[in-house]
Amino acid sequence: MNFQMGDVAVQAGQAAHDFAQKHIKPFVMQWDEAQEFPVSVFKEMGKLGFMGVLVPEKYGGAGLGYEEYSTIIQEIAKVCGSIGLSVAAHNSLCTNHILSFGNEEQKQKYLPHLATGHFIGAWGLTEPNTGSDAGNMKTVAVKEGNDWIINGTKSWITHGKSGDVAVVICRTGEPRTSNNATAFIVERGTAGFKAGKKENKLGMRASETAEMVFENCRISDAQRLGEVGDGFRQSLKILDGGRISIAALSVGIAKGAFEAAVQYAKERHQFDQPIANFQGISFKLADMATEIAAAELLLQQACDRKNRGEKVTQQSAMAKYYGSEVAVKVATDAVQIFGGYGYTKDFPVEKYYRDAKLCTIGEGTSEIQKIVIAREVLH
Repeated sequence: MNFQMGDVAVQAGQAAHDFAQKHIKPFVMQWDEAQEFPVSVFKEMGKLGFMGVLVPEKYGGAGLGYEEYSTIIQEIAKVCGSIGLSVAAHNSLCTNHILSFGNEEQKQKYLPHLATGHFIGAWGLTEPNTGSDAGNMKTVAVKEGNDWIINGTKSWITHGKSGDVAVVICRTGEPRTSNNATAFIVERGTAGFKAGKKENKLGMRASETAEMVFENCRISDAQRLGEVGDGFRQSLKILDGGRISIAALSVGIAKGAFEAAVQYAKERHQFDQPIANFQGISFKLADMATEIAAAELLLQQACDRKNRGEKVTQQSAMAKYYGSEVAVKVATDAVQIFGGYGYTKDFPVEKYYRDAKLCTIGEGTSEIQKIVIAREVLH
């Protein structure tokens, strides 16, 4: 592995940093309080290539790799986890699913719109009663002539209300049988497809999370992604990449909380000296810095393997598991360093604290990551 960031990644990171400072930072708490999903900001990010980082240039994307992608996510998440989460979900789930498994006609039709931010993407696997138990999903697609009829509800879907196009995984076989799921592309506005409940969340409040409801939703077989029965296998591969996204999101949130804590520890005086001089604080900062560095190395390893086209199941699960737990710990310690001020909305660390927790849950909980890692280790 080359531990020196490439020139393109440095440039991409600087562009994301500058954009976040100008277009995101002034509105972070406004969006958080109102639970506002700022669609216009994503349209602007589309102009910079942030909505199609991994999409080849021939489809209107930036044509970059996972190092650049990870860097962009981190820089945005350092300022706002919500916006970082939405950028990650759009790129690594919906857009990447079509890029990875769509036919040429589907890629030509959807990728240019997604990569430029003209379309916002959603991805639907989770259901109210089947989180990790995807083999028992209740959303069913039934073939009727050259069409499919979809019925069911998907929950906890990023952009479930505002997404212009969704990749939806439906059961097309019997419950708990192998190869019983198929992926479909469903456009907003299709009859029988509507948004359900929007979740009122602890954190990541500017990243929209809502149900997608299907009631006799009829789509053409041309909207099917890959072979019938291949949906779950596709999803596992997409989640491998998605976990790299959440690892990058986690590291970004941790860095944001850490940098705020360092600055505050230098500025806050007690007993006629900065609190950074006290061992109780400096040792906390030392632990935080070390754990962030370790999480970043796991992330870099996963990105490197993904760029080289190698299997990343274990590496992405490790990066996501460790990075998300570090984000929670670092954010918690940051609040502690700020003391009473850390518990108020006048300072940024309470938001890092709220946002970080989602990283240990979304795209597979920490417990699921341990199962994935253990299976790979024992294989």
